Amino acid sequence: MILTEKKKNIRKLSADQLQKFFVEKEEKPFRAKQVYEWIWSKSATSFDEMTNLSLKTREMLKEHFVFGDLSVDSFQVSGDRTIKSAFRLHDDNIVEGVLIPAEDRMTACVSSQVGCSLSCKFCATGYMERMRNLEAGEIYDQVAAIRKQAEEHYGQPLTNIVYMGMGEPLLNYANVMKSIEYITSEKGLGMSPRRITVSTAGIAKMIRKLADDGVKFRLALSLHAANDRKRDQIMPINETNTLDALADALQYFYSKNKNRITLEYIVFNNFNDSLEDAEELFRFTKRFPSKVNIIEYNPIEEADFVNTGQDKLDRFAAYLEKKGVTVVVRRSRGKDIDAACGQLANKKQKD
Repeated sequence: MILTEKKKNIRKLSADQLQKFFVEKEEKPFRAKQVYEWIWSKSATSFDEMTNLSLKTREMLKEHFVFGDLSVDSFQVSGDRTIKSAFRLHDDNIVEGVLIPAEDRMTACVSSQVGCSLSCKFCATGYMERMRNLEAGEIYDQVAAIRKQAEEHYGQPLTNIVYMGMGEPLLNYANVMKSIEYITSEKGLGMSPRRITVSTAGIAKMIRKLADDGVKFRLALSLHAANDRKRDQIMPINETNTLDALADALQYFYSKNKNRITLEYIVFNNFNDSLEDAEELFRFTKRFPSKVNIIEYNPIEEADFVNTGQDKLDRFAAYLEKKGVTVVVRRSRGKDIDAACGQLANKKQKD
């Protein structure tokens, strides 16, 4: 146990640090490149998988490092083929991730924090305590595991990634950005950043930082109400990040990124589903290039919200479309296994 405590997580070392290690051990420097490739390109989960290294080299790595990857603790398959996984971390915390299959894509929905601190009233994760941020490697591991599920269960490659699971990505900025680097780099999984969407509840200064950092991925705002009074009621973050502040930040982001913003809008019965609400949403969309994803509400035990009726949802969407707004109605996926939007809450862990 004492030896284990002294070992470092090898996945926290940069390529340069790995090379320095091999040089110090009088090993050939190119071994570092091989190890880095195994970790981030081939998604290895143990040193024994590194078959182009000698047994002696692999044993040396075991003496100095641990791997620190997550494991699939359990998974459930929905009637609509959605797969929800409970991922166990090295400290026994649990986070959840979801594979969402569709005709033209396979999407991984990943978490960025253990729990969440934002307390959105309609979201199961918001009722959990935030335990800690996920490390970049732990976020990457979710993607690697879900990619494997897509291939093994459905014989299809992973095509898209959404940071829409547990936690607020922009409150774990450095690790989220590093994980995207691992996923998009040619030395990593090599996925296009345009197939990645990061969803935020709305932190204006961090949206501006994304713009200044020149990110290429897509951005989604979890909006759900287009006036401050209503949004304050369901999303406390709005009290310090008003709609005007967010709109200014999103305008700035678009000026740098040039990808239109996705506005996510859950329709709650008799709260934000009237034509007046639709008009407010339309006016908000005019402040920067955007599209609207209307999302069905998925009930949770902790809240009394109810999904709007189909007629009202259709009327709401039609109003926006008539105004020229690009609208997509997202039907719930994985609701029967609590894998749908807003339902991730580690129920297995709480039982």
